[in-house]
Amino acid sequence: METLKEMPYREKLDYVVGNIEFGKKITADFIDEHLGYDAKTKLQMKWQSGITPIPEDASFEERYETAYKNWIWIGKTDFAFIREQMGEAGIEKFERVEVEAIKRKNASPALYFLRFIRAVSPGTAFEMTAKQFAYQLQWITPYKVERLDRDVLDIDIPSCKVVEQPDAQDLCNIACQRIYPTWAAEQFNVDMKYDPQGLSCRCTITPLN
Repeated sequence: METLKEMPYREKLDYVVGNIEFGKKITADFIDEHLGYDAKTKLQMKWQSGITPIPEDASFEERYETAYKNWIWIGKTDFAFIREQMGEAGIEKFERVEVEAIKRKNASPALYFLRFIRAVSPGTAFEMTAKQFAYQLQWITPYKVERLDRDVLDIDIPSCKVVEQPDAQDLCNIACQRIYPTWAAEQFNVDMKYDPQGLSCRCTITPLN
């Protein structure tokens, strides 16, 4: 098993809050474009009905846990609303929109440098990408890194924090198993696979090509 640098709760909180705002904008713009202003307002009201204020005087861990539940609430509300209004075809359209938004968000000079490294040494580039994923995914759920090298990143998730939440299966099925793997393949040239077994899961990331 590989030793993993632990992400502090302050950083986890920053990731959750950032992803809440990022996700809300993507969904609001999508609904506004396809269903109009009234539908967007209806969705925003649904968000507000389930959001818990984050206490300013709480510890970073407590604030992270509150923000995390808000992130789950908004995510599952988004998928349910799109499915109700637009059916599975709407979910598929939204998946594509979110993949493109995540790619724009992550575009940077460092990414172009990584592509250069990949052209010279694919194994080195993959290991750099794997280390980045192994650290950054900690805001989503606790896990153990079983293997990390030039060929594979193998992650064992004993109990997924996403699936532990009530009625959050859509986030697993759509976000984790479809949106994130598509983004990872298109922007980082890696194959991301999940093998969920109840609350536990195995995430395996390998180089493409």
